[in-house]
Amino acid sequence: MKALVLNAFGTYPQPTELQLPALEAGEVQVEVLAAGLNRRDYYITKGLYPGVSFPVVLGSDVCGLLNGQEVLINPNINWGNDEQVQGADYHILGMPSWGGLAEYVQVQKDRIYPKPGHLSSTEAAALPLAGLTAYRALFVRGRLQAGERILINGIGGGVASMTCLFALAAGAEVWVTSSSPAKLSEAQNWGVKGIANYKEEHWAKSLLKETGGFDLIIDSAGGKGFADLAKLTKPAARMVFYGGTKGKIDGLSPQILFWRQVTLMGSTMGSDADFEAMLAFVTKHKIRPIIDQVYPAKAVADAFDTLEKSSQLGKLVVAIKGGFD
Repeated sequence: MKALVLNAFGTYPQPTELQLPALEAGEVQVEVLAAGLNRRDYYITKGLYPGVSFPVVLGSDVCGLLNGQEVLINPNINWGNDEQVQGADYHILGMPSWGGLAEYVQVQKDRIYPKPGHLSSTEAAALPLAGLTAYRALFVRGRLQAGERILINGIGGGVASMTCLFALAAGAEVWVTSSSPAKLSEAQNWGVKGIANYKEEHWAKSLLKETGGFDLIIDSAGGKGFADLAKLTKPAARMVFYGGTKGKIDGLSPQILFWRQVTLMGSTMGSDADFEAMLAFVTKHKIRPIIDQVYPAKAVADAFDTLEKSSQLGKLVVAIKGGFD
C-alpha cells in the first residue's frame, strides 16, 4: 500500500510503498478515505514524544470504509477501566501503532464506529481526536452548564474551535481570545458573545471589566499568560487546560485561586465512554468541524508547514483516497 512514512526526526512523512503486517486477532482493515492532522503529529516529527521508532505512520484521525460502510476510528487504545484517568499502557493511534496516513489502517474491531450521517468523510476525519479532547475538557472535567460564561483561550486550532462549537451548542455564553484579528473576526461569525486580543496591552483587565469574569476557562497554552487567565475567574470558577505549548506557568497567584475557591484541572484525550458521548452530542446538534484546508496526500509537507506556523483556523485534513496521484 501507499503510506506517508516518517523515517527520522526533523523531517516530514514521505509517500512510500509499505507492507502492512498480518492482521492480529480481533483486528479489521479499514480503507482510509481521509485523515485529520493534529499538533501531536507535528511534535512527533520534532522528537518531542518518547518512544518513537522508525518507520512510523502517523495520523490519529481516520474516516474510512469497512465492508462498504463509512466509519470513524476511536483513536483511544487501552484507556483502561478507570473513567477518571487513562491506564499506564494507554496510547493513541498513530504512534507507536501505525495510524491513518496510509491507504489502509488496522485496528481492533471495537475501535470502529459508524460515521455521523450529517458529516462528509472529510468533516468526519476532522472529528475524533479534537472532538474527544474538547468534549472531556468541556463537559467531563469542566462540567459546563447552559447559561454559564466561558472563555476559550487561543481560538485557532482544532480542539479550541471544537470546544467553541460544543459550548455554543450547549447554550453557554462563549468568549474567545487570539492574537489574530482574522481568527477573532471569524469566530464572531460562529456566534460567540465576545472576543479579546491577548497581544493588546491590559487585555485581561479590560475583559474582566467588560464581563465580570468567567465560570469556566479552557486553555491549551500555559506559560506566563495563564496567570492573566486566573485573574478572569469568577468565585468558584473552574480552569481546565489540555496542553502546554507556551511552557511552564509563571506568576500564578495562589491567593487568587484559594480566595475565589477556583478549581484547576488538567485534561487529556478521553475515555471510550467520552468518545461515544461526544459522537452522540455531535449527531444531536448536527455539529460540523471547522476545516481550514484539505491537502492531497502527496502535498502533506505543505500541511505540516501550516502546522508549524499555527496559521490555521480549525482542522487540517489529508485526502488519502486518490491523494497520492
